[in-house]
Amino acid sequence: MTRLDEEEIIQHLTTLPGWKRKDSKWIERRYRFKEYMDGISFVNKIASSAEKENHHPI
Repeated sequence: MTRLDEEEIIQHLTTLPGWKRKDSKWIERRYRFKEYMDGISFVNKIASSAEKENHHPI
C-alpha cells in the first residue's frame, strides 16, 4: 500500500461525506450510536476489517 500525496487526500475527502482533515497526518470521522452495544458492534466490525487488511487505525 502506498501513501497518498496531499492532492490525492484532498480529492478523496471531497467524495467521503463526514470525513475531515484533522491535521497534516490524520483524517477523522465521528460516529454516534443510540445504544452502547451498537457502538461496540461497529468497532468490532472495523477491527475485523482492519485485521484482514493488516491495517490498524489509531
